[in-house]
Amino acid sequence: MGAAQLVAWFLAFAAAAGVVSAAGARPSEVAVGALFTYDSTIGHAARLAIELAVDDVNADGTVLSGTKLSLKSRDTNCSAFIGTVEALQLMEENVVAVIGPQSSGIGHVISHVANELHIPLLSFAATDPTLSALEYPYFLRTTISDYFQMNAVASIVDYYQWKRVTAIYVDDDYGRGGVSALGDALASKRAMISYKAAIPPNSNSDVISDILFTANMMESRVMVVHVNPDTGMRIFSAANELRMMATGYVWIVTDWLAAVLDSSASRDLKDMSHIRGLIVLRQHTPESDVKNEFISKWNTVAHNRSITSGLNSYSFYAYDSVWTVARAIDQFLNSGQQINFSTDPKLHDSNGSTLRLSTLKIFDGGEQMLQQLLLTNFTGVTGPVQFGSDGHLVRPAYDILNVGGSGYRLIGYWSNHSGLSVAAPEILYQKPPNTSAQQLYNVLWPGDSTTTPKGWVFRNNGKALRVGVPNKASFKDLVSSRGPGNVTGYCIDVFNAAIKLLPYPTPVQFVTIGDGTKNPSYIGIVQMVAANILDAAVGDFAIVRNGTAISEYTQPYVEAGLVIVAPVKQINPSAWAFLKPFTLEMWCVTGALFILVGIVVWLLEHRINEEFRGSPRQQVITIFWFSFSTMFTSHKNVLSTLGRFVLIIWLFVVLIINSSYTASLTSILTVQQLDTGITGLDSLISSSLPIGYQNGKFTKKYLIQELNIPVSRLVALNTIQEYADALNRGPKYGGVAAIVDEKPYIDIFLSYYCNFRIVGQQFTREGWGFAFQRDSPLAADMSTAILQLSESGQLQRIHDEWFTRPECASDDESQVGATRLGVGSFSGLFLMCALTCIFALVVFFIRICWQYNQYSSSEAASEPSAPDADAIQRRPSGRSFKELLQFVDKKEEEIRMKMKRRSSDKDNQAAGSSDALSVTSAY
Repeated sequence: MGAAQLVAWFLAFAAAAGVVSAAGARPSEVAVGALFTYDSTIGHAARLAIELAVDDVNADGTVLSGTKLSLKSRDTNCSAFIGTVEALQLMEENVVAVIGPQSSGIGHVISHVANELHIPLLSFAATDPTLSALEYPYFLRTTISDYFQMNAVASIVDYYQWKRVTAIYVDDDYGRGGVSALGDALASKRAMISYKAAIPPNSNSDVISDILFTANMMESRVMVVHVNPDTGMRIFSAANELRMMATGYVWIVTDWLAAVLDSSASRDLKDMSHIRGLIVLRQHTPESDVKNEFISKWNTVAHNRSITSGLNSYSFYAYDSVWTVARAIDQFLNSGQQINFSTDPKLHDSNGSTLRLSTLKIFDGGEQMLQQLLLTNFTGVTGPVQFGSDGHLVRPAYDILNVGGSGYRLIGYWSNHSGLSVAAPEILYQKPPNTSAQQLYNVLWPGDSTTTPKGWVFRNNGKALRVGVPNKASFKDLVSSRGPGNVTGYCIDVFNAAIKLLPYPTPVQFVTIGDGTKNPSYIGIVQMVAANILDAAVGDFAIVRNGTAISEYTQPYVEAGLVIVAPVKQINPSAWAFLKPFTLEMWCVTGALFILVGIVVWLLEHRINEEFRGSPRQQVITIFWFSFSTMFTSHKNVLSTLGRFVLIIWLFVVLIINSSYTASLTSILTVQQLDTGITGLDSLISSSLPIGYQNGKFTKKYLIQELNIPVSRLVALNTIQEYADALNRGPKYGGVAAIVDEKPYIDIFLSYYCNFRIVGQQFTREGWGFAFQRDSPLAADMSTAILQLSESGQLQRIHDEWFTRPECASDDESQVGATRLGVGSFSGLFLMCALTCIFALVVFFIRICWQYNQYSSSEAASEPSAPDADAIQRRPSGRSFKELLQFVDKKEEEIRMKMKRRSSDKDNQAAGSSDALSVTSAY
């Protein structure tokens, strides 16, 4: 190779190496932007925090080694328009990321620009939850979203068992987004925003006072304030003038107030007195050496620069935002990526335009930079800095503060992990989630009260409570209308008495529903309450499942349940009424059993008891006398063990039969009999007879859905007269066999008509209550009032005034539907008695057979003469059974004596034979 070729090859190699070196070289400087309002509560602290973070990054050799982080800041001047313009100018300077914006409104606008230019936005103060939508992929929130803050507010509301709140918010993207999230969070706790007080941006004090005045006329006393830090304090000044900072009010303020309090160099005691008793949220930042070092550095620099504002939690997130960008850029460059910008072909300047849109460049590595940002994982002054799969910072948590006379104190924490607690979130995150044990320290409420406010009063807007009342065609004692707004009845008296016990004045306007000719639909009236057409429904409203799903009921003021009423007729006693307690079959079986027991006892006693002996006629009389006389005497003259055993069982049977007969005869002589044969729920369901029900009530739906009764069997009735007419006519003449209705209605009906009675038992359990709108606090207050009426006895007195009718008040169910007793009712007793008799007879005959065998053996053992022996052998076998009967008929004592005598004769005879044999041997 020649020298010239060698030189050429060397130059080419050097050039190629230079190109490679240039491609992999790290830039000496990388520009990032910052977009916030300099002259604002958050901006004052954030500006210095961002500058300190840039200095710390450039001083740290482990991050962006050899590359300087350059900061380019722009002031948005609290204006969405100016902020948007400043953002566009900032992006002309080829920044790789923007720390900001501070405002949620500006964030919505410039996020579209960031999407087009691929420049990530890292906002430390824009908390609007809607900015987390997939619509804004290049928007990263390096602080906690209001989604979590509103969940913390909802947890506080639920902790104190408040159901309705008034939301006071600034009417912009930040305020509307936060209140929307608050509504969702409250709904999950079965609470709601009852009134939204929207304050236009940049409103003066007069406008704020008018809005608060309107909010104060509403029922909720729980105020949730979500506004900007720079104008929010005017709300409390206006509220104080309207006496809304007094006892009974609740003020829950989002983190903007904590930023104001922390940023104040000195807290004016006079200003603090306006906000005594407030509950304030603040982003939680755990204590650490890194945090303490930053606070010390910030205070030193602020003192040197004569900065009067203090450090707030937003400055911590601003500081960590710079470090997040720096670490992402470092990883971006370490992966071999280059920072290049290219022209966007979609952007070009129109003829004569001076906007210079063509100067906006696309960051070619924007998507890769975004991925590096999402992979961020380090510990900063705010704690762990890491993004979850949803784009939010992990471990969101809030301090819960209570403002006192000269400052505030910590009363607890909220975390997405364990809810409300008095333990620090960083401790709870090391344990399994547990949201069951919610806890806060005691709170000093507005007006220096330590008693938890009720959070609700009756609204003071001059409007009366719209109370719907059914205009019924029947049962006027319960509810009746005498004209517009003029209603009376038992239910109305109970409602008025309860209203008077409320601790606040409650004007009422009664609205009658229905024309009075037929009963209106009760569930329809409850639906009107749910639709906010009515505020409440008062009357005979049963607390049923369909109603509770759409409305809130009070404590029941009367017990109610479905019963069956049927016609009855009086039975006139006859001369043969004493035979009616038992059926013919029962009489026959009972008589046969009496005779059977008499015969059994006679057999058992005949051989040993003189009273059971005699002529056949006398013995038959004894059998009948003994058995039937056991109804009146216990017969102590029974001697045999088996006889006594049978007698004990029989006396028990007689006792039961006697008692049953007496009760049944008494019932038959005094009770009324059912005309239709319906004796309860089972017979009602199994029959095919028509059934009446009250029109408009839930009874029809219950009979069809729960009891599966065909619609064709149901007859709608409206008035008490229709009830009586339908029952009197009966099924044969177009009437009904029975009526199913709630017991209070039936009690009223029976007080007028005595020829009907309740049959069977009450088969449902419910009560009557007053219906209010869902989660209405008035329902709870009215329930308390109803309990006070019950405990004082006034509820019973109101009931007695309307429903006491002594001349027709008896409805004793025991006098309805007496029936004759049959064998089936006593089959167990009869079986037990029969088995006892059989057992005794078996034992008796076994014993008789044994004795007879012994008796026969003793007779055969005696020595009869030869003719006698032949006579015995020639005795017919048919006589053996006759001899057995004769043996049974003999007295047992006589048998024993004869057997004993035969045994003695046998011994004597054996002795005589022995003597004769001895004499013969001697000869």
